Amino acid sequence: MEIPRSSAGARLDNALAALLPDYSRSRIQLWIKQASVAVDGRLPSVKDKVWGGENVVIHPEQHPAELPALPEAIALDLIYEDDSILVINKPAGLVVHPGSGNWNGTLLNALLYHAPQLTHIPRAGIVHRLDKDTSGLLVVAKTLAAQTHLVRQMQARSVKRVYLAVACGIIGQNGRVDAPIGRHPGQRTKMAVLAGGRVAITHYTIVRRFSAHTLVSCSLETGRTHQIRVHMQSIGHPLVGDSVYSRARPGDSVCARHFARQALHATQLGLIHPASGQPVQWQAAPPDDFVGLLECLAQEGGEHAE
Repeated sequence: MEIPRSSAGARLDNALAALLPDYSRSRIQLWIKQASVAVDGRLPSVKDKVWGGENVVIHPEQHPAELPALPEAIALDLIYEDDSILVINKPAGLVVHPGSGNWNGTLLNALLYHAPQLTHIPRAGIVHRLDKDTSGLLVVAKTLAAQTHLVRQMQARSVKRVYLAVACGIIGQNGRVDAPIGRHPGQRTKMAVLAGGRVAITHYTIVRRFSAHTLVSCSLETGRTHQIRVHMQSIGHPLVGDSVYSRARPGDSVCARHFARQALHATQLGLIHPASGQPVQWQAAPPDDFVGLLECLAQEGGEHAE
């Protein structure tokens, strides 16, 4: 392509952005930095100016989001599998779906390796997610019919999901949080309780109390992003180890301060099997790090009676 005379004096990235409205300026800048852009046969910098008449050749690299996900031999802890669904006990640290900064090494990549037919199912059959640092149960559809069935169950709020969470502070009694959740207005990577957010309902039940923390069982009526983390923070009891929604507190124990992720584990999953039509349910005990946190809290400050 040729730079028009009307762009004389403009920076190269701005001139190309005007010529290529389907691409963002940041994408064009990345192409220039990757040496995928040549101007009159030479490799320019982003800030170079153009004067019109220059011949520009672009050989753009595809953005990872535009590339098909590839199968990867990542071990899966399979709790259950048949021709319609599979249930996985996801470890903390495993990203569910490729995204910014995590374009491979995800659960989706592992699923494509384990069951190649999932290439033909949207999102490789994933119908709900767990945060990267949340462990526990997650169901995956192996057929389009099963995926449709499971999505409808999610929409009808009939899927039973129960989590174990270690919250900061002593929680006095069981409760229910009914507070809408939406994207944080100032920090787009966070969620928040907002008047105009989507309906979100969490029930929590006390399981054990420690000197400055409480183990709770949380069941979801809805499945909003970061729901338990946001709801518990909103009532003054953020989760131990949650670097996004919790700050260090004066009463935090050494155990809590050194726990490297949010203390959240999806321990129970119940649904209607999409093929048999029968209710099915699975449970997964919390992983070693979670168990170790509970043992450390008990040793450090003992337990409080109900």
